[in-house]
Amino acid sequence: MYATDPTHVILDVNGYFVPPGAAAGLAYYPLPPCRVLDTRTGTGALAGPLLNAGVPRSFPVPSSACNVPSGAQGYALNVTAVPRTTLSYLTVWPTGQPQPFTSVLNAPTGAVTANAALTPAGSNGEISVFATDNSDLVIDINGYFAAPGNGLSLYLTPACRILDTRTGSGSPPFGGTLPVRLVGDGCSIPAGAQSAVLNTTVVPPGAFPYLTIWPDGQPQPTVSTLNAYDGVVTSNMAISTVSTGYIDAFGVNPAHLILDLVSYFGR
Repeated sequence: MYATDPTHVILDVNGYFVPPGAAAGLAYYPLPPCRVLDTRTGTGALAGPLLNAGVPRSFPVPSSACNVPSGAQGYALNVTAVPRTTLSYLTVWPTGQPQPFTSVLNAPTGAVTANAALTPAGSNGEISVFATDNSDLVIDINGYFAAPGNGLSLYLTPACRILDTRTGSGSPPFGGTLPVRLVGDGCSIPAGAQSAVLNTTVVPPGAFPYLTIWPDGQPQPTVSTLNAYDGVVTSNMAISTVSTGYIDAFGVNPAHLILDLVSYFGR
């Protein structure tokens, strides 16, 4: 680990990956990016009301419109908190298990904050969420983990910078849709890769409502990868299907974009 300035660091573990074909392993099944729940809209099992401070709430992920099968044993989620004031921390865990002493995200300034989370499925496929302070919650899904079959395995690559629009070799600050080439870009992702694991970073000159990453050639989904309403440099992990060798990025306002390849899923 390397940091440019002194800082404390906290690491929580959610699981581990085993070699492809290992008997104990699960496979990854990508889904079109899809919004599982949004407590800002209506009322119901996957809608409002908001998360009350200190009160856990469970959500039936397979009941969403995202075509998540009941046999899914884990989820690749993007969790976004929309705090009403400030939010010390928010945690996610499998329903039916004890609440862990871990955090998925922190928003002490009250900024809209997103973080990717890989979490096991709990009782009836549900997940539980706890927030220290009143907050709305938005969860999007990119895929799920289940028994091997036609699923994908994780393959590691050296961390590699795919795009940096701040440099002369990149694009100017983008607003709108930007196609980004992944396969054949020199970052060691083979043509057979099915999904890329990326670290996405925006460097906005001002308020930047949201960034969306999705597979090139598919309609733009109603999901978000990260939010930077406060204009702060913001990062998040993203798992995106690579259907044409490209992914697409959309930003509401102009901002610089940095994409680093971490690994990929394939067969």
